[in-house]
Amino acid sequence: MSSLHLTAAPHRTWFFAGVIQLLAATVWWMLDLGGRYGGWFPPLSWSAPPGWLHAYLMLYGVFPFFIFGFLMTAVPNWLGEGRISQGCYVPAAGLMLAGALTTYVGAAAGSAFLRLGAMLGLAGWALAWSGLYNLVRRSARPGGRYPFTMLALTAVGFFLGVSHLAWLLGAEAFFAELSRTGAVWFFLLPLFFNVSHRMIPFFSSRVLPAYQVVRPVWSVPLFTTASVAHGTLQLAGLVAWTWLPDGLMLVVVLYLLVAWRGWRSLGVPLLSMLHIAFAMLALALALHGVQSLAWLGGQAMLGLAPLHLLAIGYFSAMLLAMVSRVSLGHSGRPLVADRLTFACFLGVLTTAAVRVAADLVSQTPWLMPAAALLWLAAFGAWAWRYVPLYFLPRADGRPG
Repeated sequence: MSSLHLTAAPHRTWFFAGVIQLLAATVWWMLDLGGRYGGWFPPLSWSAPPGWLHAYLMLYGVFPFFIFGFLMTAVPNWLGEGRISQGCYVPAAGLMLAGALTTYVGAAAGSAFLRLGAMLGLAGWALAWSGLYNLVRRSARPGGRYPFTMLALTAVGFFLGVSHLAWLLGAEAFFAELSRTGAVWFFLLPLFFNVSHRMIPFFSSRVLPAYQVVRPVWSVPLFTTASVAHGTLQLAGLVAWTWLPDGLMLVVVLYLLVAWRGWRSLGVPLLSMLHIAFAMLALALALHGVQSLAWLGGQAMLGLAPLHLLAIGYFSAMLLAMVSRVSLGHSGRPLVADRLTFACFLGVLTTAAVRVAADLVSQTPWLMPAAALLWLAAFGAWAWRYVPLYFLPRADGRPG
């Protein structure tokens, strides 16, 4: 085991940094919830609202590490040539990790460190994006629409991060809300859907016999437009009408669930995790639609349950499934999910259920720190299984 291998390929560097931040963000949030809702100790005080800090740390301080690690691995494969240089991805990941860790200092010590953390994170993001952009620009092969879509969506994510920084620098609260709402509906959901659309049928065709790849061209622009429409309506205060784009997205997802025949993957855990996580997207969209219709009828219900089902049940479960496969495949090891990996995946889904229950069942605030504990246990065990791979040479002797 050597630290030299940690920088041998982009996914190693980015995924390791992402795991550090994922666990750190969870511990911080668990401590905050333990004080406010668990009765473990007096509530802790922070330099910004804890809910806003939690949203920023997860949306901009966890998912982007895994996104860039995946894209810097997948985009060269889509293009059929090229690779991102160490001189790009190592400092980019380092800047983003430094920014995330500085945010914790800012949470306790003051807004100056929050601003510095956001600036460092954006600097790393810009460097990472430029590496992907230059790779796509120099390529003689277009690689389809996916590389350009990923460039566009990660650029959107960057400017939404700038919106968060603007709020920290004194802009009105709308910029903070834009960064939070936009990160979900303008950045992460379209990106995760695009990756699911590209990779789930591909991985299925590599494992399941006589599998027909189905990727309807209309589904991506329709879903992406509906996702942007939801975010726009939410920002405009028209949450009673988000059921319209939610319903449209749900129809697209249900169509793909049937077309992709995920039930055939149930005997292959590494593949079935992808299909199950995608099915969770349907449940999350349905819950969002129900919440919106309740608002239309003049009733507020469900709280943050739909959002957490989307963020934990789809984003986080898909992250675990996809990163597990990339980590195994690009370490030269068999593409087989062991029992621990699948148990961790089920642990993430259980976390989603507990966090949803915290909003649905009255007088149960303790469920929120309980969900954080479950999340920490699931991803902690998963990290124990996969982090060593980033420090080991490939099992097949190949470089990378």
